[in-house]
Amino acid sequence: MNSFEEALELISQTALPLGTEPVALGAAMGRVLAAPVIARIDSPRSDVSAMDGYAVREADLSCGETRLRIVGESFAGAGWSGSVGSGQCVRIFTGAAVPPGADRVVIQECVSRDGDLALILRRPDGPRHIRRRGGDFDQGDELLTTGRLLHNRAVVAAAGADVASVEVFFRPRVFILSTGDELAEPGIASKTPDAIPESVSFGVAAMAIEGGAELAGRLRLRDELEEMKEAARHALADTDLVIVTGGASVGEKDFAKTMFEPGGLEMIFSKVSIKPGKPVWLGRSGKTLVMGLPGNPTSALVTARLLMMPLLAGLGGRDPRQALRWRRAKLTSPLPACGERETFHRARESGEEVDVFAFQDSSAQKVLADADVLVRQSANSPAIAAGEMVQILDF
Repeated sequence: MNSFEEALELISQTALPLGTEPVALGAAMGRVLAAPVIARIDSPRSDVSAMDGYAVREADLSCGETRLRIVGESFAGAGWSGSVGSGQCVRIFTGAAVPPGADRVVIQECVSRDGDLALILRRPDGPRHIRRRGGDFDQGDELLTTGRLLHNRAVVAAAGADVASVEVFFRPRVFILSTGDELAEPGIASKTPDAIPESVSFGVAAMAIEGGAELAGRLRLRDELEEMKEAARHALADTDLVIVTGGASVGEKDFAKTMFEPGGLEMIFSKVSIKPGKPVWLGRSGKTLVMGLPGNPTSALVTARLLMMPLLAGLGGRDPRQALRWRRAKLTSPLPACGERETFHRARESGEEVDVFAFQDSSAQKVLADADVLVRQSANSPAIAAGEMVQILDF
């Protein structure tokens, strides 16, 4: 059995990027850059006004009242073509190019106008209200690095650099197979005695999409080996990762691994010493990775967060460990000593503190919905008192 850190290392070695493609910037949200974004222009492209007002020469301003002749107007996108000479000024608006000769913008609140004359009652001090050419970035600057996740703010920077398309890593294509005779589609389970609504695949699919995956399909399977083998063959075609939920124990109908034997299944790890989620496994069938998650909802979602998300990060062009950003928070109640498996408690963060739920059953679903962090407790660690700091992970 592998430790959690050993499993992460094996994932880091296994989860290699799948290739790259160019995409239009409008379709790049949530993708990972495979090449840096280089600015094609300066920003701003010239000295521009940061305020509405009048572009003046600093040398013309006196300590008392100053009268300047207005010789033109400069608008954003339609600058004034002349230059500002002695005793002159130009009416200017936010984002407009500052004409040659001017070196200050006097905001309009400090100026009164009399025909073509601007009256400045006193010499302004403080900011000149001019954004200098290239003050944000210069043409040729690297704005976004390879491996950067393109969120909304990064997309703004790329567009501002006059970039229309970007090179990104392929999204991992994921197929999810849920197994178990007891499972029924939500909405009809109540009509069948002993049926359980199949819930795990919905949560795993949602998490995979959050992790940058493209959902290729989702199937619910009975514990019938031949049917499962056919489903496995179908799922392996044109996908990068197959997720199997359930069937990972040693019962008579636990076929989660057996269903892949016709295509060959090379195991990478078969169990991980964590609680919950010990039965989680990872293998490869042909070109496709296969991950087995436990069938219990909490176990499945915890192991998906801890191991599936790093796997998807690596396949999608990022460092797998970037998917696990641990923070520290203060416990509000004590934790008992930990057993031989590293344990991840479901909890809720409140300010700088974290409340661990009393009910930690692996089949829990209400607590699963209420939890927003996992609290990490090392294997064989002693009891942790209330008020002590612990590692937490967004869940």
